[in-house]
Amino acid sequence: MEPLILQTASEDAGKRLDAWLAEQTELTRSAVQKLMEEGRVTAAGKPLAKNTRLTDGETVSVKLPEPEAADIVPQNIPLDVVYEDEDVIVVNKPKGLVVHPAPGHPDGTLVNALLYHCGDSLSGINGELRPGIVHRIDRDTSGLIIAAKNDFAHVKLAEQLQDHTLARTYRCIVTGNLREDTGTVNAPIGRCPADRKKMAVVAGGRNAVTHWTVLERYPGVNYVECRLETGRTHQIRVHMAYIGHPILGDTVYGNKKPVPGLQGQCLHAVGLKFIHPRTGELVELTCGLPEEFEKQLKKYRNMA
Repeated sequence: MEPLILQTASEDAGKRLDAWLAEQTELTRSAVQKLMEEGRVTAAGKPLAKNTRLTDGETVSVKLPEPEAADIVPQNIPLDVVYEDEDVIVVNKPKGLVVHPAPGHPDGTLVNALLYHCGDSLSGINGELRPGIVHRIDRDTSGLIIAAKNDFAHVKLAEQLQDHTLARTYRCIVTGNLREDTGTVNAPIGRCPADRKKMAVVAGGRNAVTHWTVLERYPGVNYVECRLETGRTHQIRVHMAYIGHPILGDTVYGNKKPVPGLQGQCLHAVGLKFIHPRTGELVELTCGLPEEFEKQLKKYRNMA
């Protein structure tokens, strides 16, 4: 399999190589370190240690391992397939569906559904528990998610995550009234020091950038579009809470009291744009808002 070639930028200088690779590839840091121990991460043909500090303009080569057999049971879980061909599949994930098996969620996940739908046609780069998964969406966030059906496609899509040509657009309802019509939150995200189950804006966290635009304003809430420049865990939820406008229904980062008629946060991945890994053509996909999201909007529109 062709190696993944990554180029450092000026803002990467001084960063630890293992942390940077985890950020760029969406692999876990432990997985990156294992690749380094096996001599799969090189620069100018020489293996690099995990504590290597980066320099500007450095070319790093990552030789990914051959796919591992996934020991996950395929399950006949209905999928709303928005786009599919021999290389990629894009699904409109419903709220409540976990993306991949994890402690507390051994099955009934999107991966189980994809294995049933696609058979053996899923990439193996992310290991046994996450075949095909290129990026993630929170359990209680709905919308478009792309999966790779082979390693060639996975590598190409991972590169697009790095250079932002794989673009994701979200819609949400946030509490309060944003002062401006548009803005950007550029604040690093890491584990919350006070609660390791949560994420937070923290010094030394991973670079995270969210662009937002107010679409509609109502008393007490704004209907907002968010565009991700990076893809950190809970990024939009953390960033909107950080600027004082948590997402409606987000009981983790906002009001602890659930919103009647709303399961989890009012956040939906409405748009996905990427360069097709094989044809090089631009693919732009959209999906409608889920019913409970529409009901919330209708309620506020009727109040206006």
